[in-house]
Amino acid sequence: MVKIAVIGGTRGLGRWIAKFLAEKGFDVLITGRNVTDGELVSKKIGTGYTNNNSLAAETSDVVIISVPIHATPNIIKELAPLMKPGSLLMDVTSVKEESSHLMEQYAAEGVEVVPSHPMFGPRIRSLDGQVVVLTPSVDGSWYTKVYKFLEHENTRIIVTTPEIHDRMMSIVQGLTHFAYVSIAATIDRLDIDIKESRKFASPIYNLMLDTIARITAQNPYLVYSIQTSNKYIKDAHETFNETFNELKNMIADGDEEGFVHAMSNAAKHIDDLESALGRSDKAISALSEEVNILKNLVGREVGLKHIYSGKVHVGMLEELKPEFLVLKLNNSSTKLKLSNVEILTDKELKDWKINNYPLRSYDVSAVFPESADPEVVVATVQGLEGVVDAEVMDTYSGSQIPEGSISITLRYLVFDDDAVLEVEKLLKGFGCQIR
Repeated sequence: MVKIAVIGGTRGLGRWIAKFLAEKGFDVLITGRNVTDGELVSKKIGTGYTNNNSLAAETSDVVIISVPIHATPNIIKELAPLMKPGSLLMDVTSVKEESSHLMEQYAAEGVEVVPSHPMFGPRIRSLDGQVVVLTPSVDGSWYTKVYKFLEHENTRIIVTTPEIHDRMMSIVQGLTHFAYVSIAATIDRLDIDIKESRKFASPIYNLMLDTIARITAQNPYLVYSIQTSNKYIKDAHETFNETFNELKNMIADGDEEGFVHAMSNAAKHIDDLESALGRSDKAISALSEEVNILKNLVGREVGLKHIYSGKVHVGMLEELKPEFLVLKLNNSSTKLKLSNVEILTDKELKDWKINNYPLRSYDVSAVFPESADPEVVVATVQGLEGVVDAEVMDTYSGSQIPEGSISITLRYLVFDDDAVLEVEKLLKGFGCQIR
């Protein structure tokens, strides 16, 4: 079994990576300075723990460095020379030129280096559709394994150079984070009530606010480190400031033609504008899609999963409002924010009930025409909502059964007694007589 050490695996993205790899069956060891936190986290996510980075590096087949950007160079210098031949060294920092160079420089003989940058935070639930950037200097055997693993997890993989990565990140992260933080800070200075503004909002404004909130909810020290560690971001800042002032002056001077020309050129530069509009339309539609589904479920049973805690709530949907819903659970009601829950599919709800509700077994015998196929009957019963499983226990065509008929005895499991009535209703619908 491949042993993987995640340096800095007790929090943030490192913790997410460690938990994900442990769930995939790898032998994972996390490190962190705080022993109490480290032992608690390791127990919760199913990994080993040590506060000795050197020991982790010396004994592991793969070492993944996931520490703050400013600490990454020193960690690389400390651990890379200690690794055993044939092992793999990776990092997940947002700036690649310096870390890639240092890993190549300090890695022990026979250690392969695959710098990486996962383009997501620790709030995601899988790698499906997520982007991971790789900047290897050679295509070694470990690189092939990493690539195939990510490919198997439906990841979008980008292979490039550290320099191209950092230039792109000066826009993808540097400029966008800077602009969104600037907008949020401006709204704060204007003392605008965000909740009140949403009442007047267009869908795109709400979507923008949610995006800004997602950016500003990140670790501010990390965002600052990205802004100061990527040498190409300074030029992006200066160009942004120049462009802002030019547009501001056009407005102040009443230069309609200049403003229209600048905006039109900017729109033309957006690659594949139709696709961009289509994607934003989908994002806007997604904001109301679940509300439309829930409208048809008021007064009916529904299963909802909290997207952060993973806790499932099953009950009758009593009330639906634009921002929250009320679910009746037994004799009490629970109020849940729509933005924090997702609807379980019929299969997910049934699987949850199987694992959480007590199951009851029932036997039923019914007389069918002798041409009836017992396997078809049992498959139909098993397909009913609330029926967990069903099997044929006996078939009989003796003296007590009318000529030309057959008695079929079924045993079925249910988690809801209402399903018993549904089974009987189905059998009677077949035209059979229940014994």
